[in-house]
Amino acid sequence: MTQAAAFFDLDKTIIAKSSTLAFRRHMYKAGLLNRRTLLRMAVAQFFYVLFGADHSQMERVREALMALIKGWDSHQLEEIVAETLESVVAPLVYAEALFLIDEHHREGRRVVIVSSSPVEIVKPLAGYLGVDDVIATRAGVDEQGLYTGELEYYAYGPTKAEALHQLEQDGIDLAESYAYSDSQTDLPLLEAVGHPVVVNPDRELRKIAEEREWPVREFTLAVDLRTRLAEMPKPDPIISSAAVATGIAAVLAVVLLRSKRKG
Repeated sequence: MTQAAAFFDLDKTIIAKSSTLAFRRHMYKAGLLNRRTLLRMAVAQFFYVLFGADHSQMERVREALMALIKGWDSHQLEEIVAETLESVVAPLVYAEALFLIDEHHREGRRVVIVSSSPVEIVKPLAGYLGVDDVIATRAGVDEQGLYTGELEYYAYGPTKAEALHQLEQDGIDLAESYAYSDSQTDLPLLEAVGHPVVVNPDRELRKIAEEREWPVREFTLAVDLRTRLAEMPKPDPIISSAAVATGIAAVLAVVLLRSKRKG
C-alpha cells in the first residue's frame, strides 16, 4: 500500500531565517564561537534573509561550517539545541507553513523536512513542529563524540531528490506527493514529486516556476508559537503534534483576518 508525502525545505520555507545561524548567540555563550565569528554569522544571516543563497554560496557555507565545528562535542551541540529550541525557533515559524503541515496530516500524507542544515538542529525542530521525519545533513563524529570536520551525508541539491527516490522503497508515492522550497538549488527536489510548490522563491526559481506554471506562494506571517500555545500542556522541550494542530487553528484565524483586512 502506497502513501503520499509532503516534503518541506526548512530555511525560508518553514522558518523565516537560517536554522543553523539562528543558534549562533547560544553557541557563543557556550564558548563555541568567538566574537569575530559571531559577527560574521550575523552578517551572513542578514544577507541570507535578503538574498538567499546560490550553489557557490552554499558550498562556501558547507566548507566553513565543517571547518568551524571540527573538534566540537556533538553532545554539547545537541544539548544547546534542546535547551534553546523553543526560544530560538518559536518566533520564526511561518503560520502558512504550519497550516500546510496540518492540512497534509489531515489528508493522510507523511510530512518530512528535507534540509541541508545539520540533523542535530533539524530533528528536534521537526519534533517541535509535529513533523513525521527528516532528511538532513550528517557530519562525521569520532569515537569520542567529536566532529571530525568531514561530512557523512550532505542533504543538498541532487542528494535530496535521491533521498526521496529511496523512500519509494518504503511505499511513498512521489507522483502523488508535494514538495515546498524557496531556492533554485532545490530544483531536483521539486522535480522529484508530482506537485511541486514554490515558496518565497529566489529570482531563478521564480522564473522556472513561471515557465513551468508551478504554484508560487508567499509566506510572510511569522508567528510566535510560545504565545499561541502558552496555555496548552506540552512535554518539555518538544510540543506534541496535537498541541501544534490546535495552535494552528488560532494561527489560521489570524491569517484569515489579515486577508480580510487587505481585501
